[in-house]
Amino acid sequence: MTDDVVSALLRALERAPDDDALRLHAAELLMQSGRTSEAIVHLGMLLAADPRHPRAAVLMASALSGAPSVEHSETPRQETGASFDWDAAEGDVGEIVAPAFVEAEPSGEDEPAVHAESPALTLADVGGMEQVKERLTASFLAPLRNPELRRLYGKRLRGGLLLYGPPGCGKTHLARALAGELGASFVTVRLNDVLDPYLGQSEHNLHILFDEARRHAPCVIFLDEVDALGQRRTGMGSAAMRGVVSQLLEELDGVAAQTGNEGVYVLAATNQPWDVDVALRRPGRLDRTVLVLPPDREARAAIFRTHLRDRPIEGVDVVELARRTEGYSGADIAHICETASEIALLDSVRSGDARLIQMADLLGAIDDVQPSIGDWLASARNVALFGNTDGQYDELKAYLKKTKRL
Repeated sequence: MTDDVVSALLRALERAPDDDALRLHAAELLMQSGRTSEAIVHLGMLLAADPRHPRAAVLMASALSGAPSVEHSETPRQETGASFDWDAAEGDVGEIVAPAFVEAEPSGEDEPAVHAESPALTLADVGGMEQVKERLTASFLAPLRNPELRRLYGKRLRGGLLLYGPPGCGKTHLARALAGELGASFVTVRLNDVLDPYLGQSEHNLHILFDEARRHAPCVIFLDEVDALGQRRTGMGSAAMRGVVSQLLEELDGVAAQTGNEGVYVLAATNQPWDVDVALRRPGRLDRTVLVLPPDREARAAIFRTHLRDRPIEGVDVVELARRTEGYSGADIAHICETASEIALLDSVRSGDARLIQMADLLGAIDDVQPSIGDWLASARNVALFGNTDGQYDELKAYLKKTKRL
């Protein structure tokens, strides 16, 4: 397994630390690459959450004993003439010599499971973010709701839009709300839904996912963390990953489908649009870009209400909390509410009497939880200053100036 593929998986895992399936896949590929000690760390995290996890237990036993165990958890190994050199290992998994990819014909049994859901959310359920909603309405909703005008202006029911911004600011939530507003099915595509150790299988998986979205049209297909799936091919060392990017470009064009991508709306989300291959942003693909910024005051109040709704609270002023959390992401606010709950719970344990969550608990949590988007803002500042040659980050630059970060 090449370092590029393993690195892409680990980057995706950093952004989705609760994705057990992705963590298991990463552990398997780390063992295939001879990076046993790193695999043990990930397997330990899986077993800590679920001590009876069958596959993680088997891999952990193999890793600790030095016995090789690198079979893919779901994809059966096929006879292709390529094999692992176990003799060279001499009982040490760290010395395994393995081919980067194994050629195999795609099998129907290996096709990715496609889960098309019907979100109940609409844009009305998203607090604040009025500018973002306006952009989404202009791009998708207005043409759908006005078929006569759509025909007059030759607007087709297809398109791609890239949502970008700091982590934890609601890009996935917005995508689901848009699907609900359209009355469309919703299919999420992540890196672990696509990548496969067999040569050509990753491209096949991607084709199957897009084909299913076309069959479920109208459908929103959501490419989560698209910078991992569609990273820049310039300087990319892995030919296999370049093939995945090329396949993604073909699917966005709809050239292999009889009906094209009519009725398929492609939304992609990334924290780092500057790492996305430039060909993906060509007109006709992900040609429209929407910056999803940290929630404004109205949105922060709505997020506080959502996360406190099912908790026992007393005397809590969400408007004041929103005022005190300028620059916090939605994920940061969720963490504040969780921290305040822990404060009240521990206090109840010590006193022996359960009490309600109070304003003081939340204010204390705000003092403990700092905004998590500082690193992203530092990277974004460099891009706005030195990488905005064609004006594509003007909106980002305006935000950084407004918040006195530029």
